[in-house]
Amino acid sequence: MEFLRPATWEEALAAKAEHPSAVPIAGGTDVMVEINFDHRRPTHLMDLGRIRELREWEVGDDTVRLGSSVPYSTIIDQLATELPGLALASHTVGSPQIRNRGSVGGNLGAASPAGDSHPALLAAGAEVEAESVRGTRFLPVEDFYTGVKRNALAEDELIKTVHIKKAEGPQQFSKVGTRNAMVIAVCAFSLALHPEGRTVRAGIGSAAPTPLRARAAEDFLDAALADGGFWDSGRALPPSLAREFAELCSGACNPIDDVRGSAAYRRRAVGVMARRTLGWTWESYRSTCSGRTTEGGSQCA
Repeated sequence: MEFLRPATWEEALAAKAEHPSAVPIAGGTDVMVEINFDHRRPTHLMDLGRIRELREWEVGDDTVRLGSSVPYSTIIDQLATELPGLALASHTVGSPQIRNRGSVGGNLGAASPAGDSHPALLAAGAEVEAESVRGTRFLPVEDFYTGVKRNALAEDELIKTVHIKKAEGPQQFSKVGTRNAMVIAVCAFSLALHPEGRTVRAGIGSAAPTPLRARAAEDFLDAALADGGFWDSGRALPPSLAREFAELCSGACNPIDDVRGSAAYRRRAVGVMARRTLGWTWESYRSTCSGRTTEGGSQCA
């Protein structure tokens, strides 16, 4: 195995073009485990740790530009306001040591269905900036996952940046595991309210061959909130609406039976998480309505 250690982004792209099979490594929290267990034996290993711009992040007017090597601990400490769902997901990743090394870019590159960042990225709305010596392209995160531990990157591409929409409303993340910490998700769920566009996005992890959005559930909830005037009134959601949303989220799953949980359990757990996170996010949204009143009553818009 040959070890490549580019000092600049340009050197990394050139090395990847010359050695398309080279496996990039930043934190190494996934790659080194696979190598240590002899699940992967690449001909070339490319260390991206010296490339400064991959560890940088920037908050813009509408989005956060997150370098692919920014560690989870930075998201928790510095970006919890702008990216609350992703910060909550980051809290559940491994141990403090892993959170200081692991990154969203690494999670995306591994493309495991159980990756903790994926549901939050799907719910928030994110784009992956991939680059090669041929140029740059942007991939919506929902199009990035192509199969179990497979992604849409070309052989000569590397992940440079993830562009994530700043939160304009409450976001939540929930995860089920076989213990309370240091655990791979049995299943996970994230929900984000987008009041400006009056839409909802829901991301599911570890309950299908790829992370995915619960699109039918999103469409149902978008229509129900609009038709019922809930965005403007801030009224409590009826239990029947939450139950229907939960059932549609369960129906979006295509899980398997494995050592961590059965397919039936995963479907059930996703439904429970969907119902609970909807309750948490909507109550948080309702709290922003307090004090905003007109002659007709409470106004959230």
